[in-house]
Order: sequence, then C-alpha cells, then structure tokens
Amino acid sequence: MPKLPKGMFRRTGRPGWYVRLFRGGRERWQSLGTDYATACDRARALMAGLEVTPRNPGTVGHAAKRWLESYVRTQRNEKGQSVAAQRVRDFIDPFFGSMLVGRVAREDVRSFRLWLESKTSLSVASVWHVLSDVRCLFNWCEESGLVERSPFPKRVMPRLQEQPPDRLTDDEAAKLAALQAPYGFVCRLALGTGLRWGELCRLQASDVKRHRSPGSTEEQWFVEVSQTKSKRVRRVPLSPELVAEVRTHVGRLVPYAVGSPGSFAGAVGRLSGVDGFHVHQMRHTFACQWLERGGSLAALQQVLGHASIVTTQRYAKLTDEAVMREAARIGGNGCAQ
Repeated sequence: MPKLPKGMFRRTGRPGWYVRLFRGGRERWQSLGTDYATACDRARALMAGLEVTPRNPGTVGHAAKRWLESYVRTQRNEKGQSVAAQRVRDFIDPFFGSMLVGRVAREDVRSFRLWLESKTSLSVASVWHVLSDVRCLFNWCEESGLVERSPFPKRVMPRLQEQPPDRLTDDEAAKLAALQAPYGFVCRLALGTGLRWGELCRLQASDVKRHRSPGSTEEQWFVEVSQTKSKRVRRVPLSPELVAEVRTHVGRLVPYAVGSPGSFAGAVGRLSGVDGFHVHQMRHTFACQWLERGGSLAALQQVLGHASIVTTQRYAKLTDEAVMREAARIGGNGCAQ
C-alpha cells in the first residue's frame, strides 16, 4: 500500500480510516470512511484546514454547496434551483464530492463525462445538461477565487443532434384555429401571440392595450405581458382579427389553470384530429410563421421574450413547405441556369 497522507491512520478494532486533528489544543479523531481514495482526499483537505473553515470549501462537495446557496439561488428560478440541487446530489457529489477543488484536473472532467455516459438511464441531452452545470460550478469557483483557473476543458461537451422546432403544419394550425369556443379562441390567441401556456392563463382583458404614435391616426393594439419567465415586461402586437375577438371578453381570457396544459391539449387533439398535439407547439408555430412571413429575428426575440438571440435562432431554419413555396415563387425548381 502506498504511503498514507500525513495524519491518516487505521484504528484498532474499527473499520475505515481516520485522521487525528489538533484544534484549539485538543486532539480529535475524524472518520474518513472506508474507501481508501476518498479517505486520502479527505485527509489532505482536513490536514490543510480546509474543512474546518466554512468560508473555505476545500472539497468540490463544499464548493457545490456554496454554489447552490449563492450563485444558483440568485441566478435561477425555483425550478432551476431544484434541478441544479438534484444534479449535485445525484452526479456531482458522488464523483467529485471529496476531491479538493484545487486538484481537479481536466482529465477528471473527461472521466466524469465517461462515467455519466456509462449510465444507461441518461440520454445524451441529460449528459450535456449535467456537464453544463459542472462547467458553471467550476467557472464560479474561478470567479470566487477558489481556483486560479477552471479545470473544465474545451471540447468535452457531447454534440447534440439538431432538433427542428416542434411546430404544427399550416393545415394543422388551421384545424386548431377553426375549433369552437372555448378551445378555438385559446388556440387562436396562442397561435397569434406565441405566449407560453402560463402567460396565456394569467392574461386578463385589461392587459390588452392600444398605442398611437405621435402624429399618426393609426392605432396598434398589443397585449402587455408582465409575469414572464425572464421577469421582464414585454408587449406583443395583436392582429386586427384577434383584437376584435379579444375585446369581446372580460376578466381572464383563458379559462384554464396554469398547471393544466395536458387536459387542454388532450381535448384539442381529439377535437381537431391533430395527433401528438401539445400546447407549446403553438408557440413554435408562431415563431416559425413570423420568420417565414418576413419578420426579423431581432423583433421575434423581443416578442418571445428570449434573453439571448441564440435561443431565437433555432426558429430560423425554414420548413420544407416554405422552401417549396419560395422555389415556386422564383420560378419552377429554383435551379440556377
């Protein structure tokens, strides 16, 4: 067996490894567990005094706890905080938890990816998301001065297969818009605004407002969305047809609870005959149609409420239907002569 770290011992009649500490003039024995490699890492951390000072996390496990309490708690919503805590508990702690922050190497992160990929229950997308949180954690460690440089290497993230927006075809969207009330009105409102389900369910008739530019007689109607995912107020333009319909309503516009998109989608799918329908498809459809009709990407970003235009760019790929229409418009098969 290799030489033990300073202060690490086996105790007669007791399993596992221990370290003998002297704090405040007193001797104290600290259990390190039964795993040799983990015990060595913990012993080095304890002897360096890294685990006795709460402000200095020492191990990745302690750093992850501080990361959750400070960065994640202030930068992510409640759901994001819960997901990050679960990833720390299920993946980051079991692999990195007892390792010293300053001793994590790039190869350790590569080994972590292979460890994640060995778990058959995780998809490639799940591996990507866990690694993304590890990268965020080590970047935070660097910004906080816990390490001089993040050990997260380049080109370690798995490549994700590009997924086109899960949108409705024009025929499917028309079927939804033709439904009788209340389903038809909700679908027309969603297809005409691109609002998320939660935003739709919180929408009031009083949120529909009009704007007139100085020196102009034309009015532009819009819906003001205040309770948004990004916490920013945004204004979504309304078509004249949708304005006429919306103004016949009072109070809450969508008579469903925020947490009930499944029952609504099931009813709409049965009534319209659209297989596999879910409510977020209407937001994807709105975004794709906006660009297909000549709308700008920057304006779409503002309408959808995306913090980054990179998120909006996923809608920039034209559908096969749009390509065929464009080919027909420019003459025949669109081939260069």
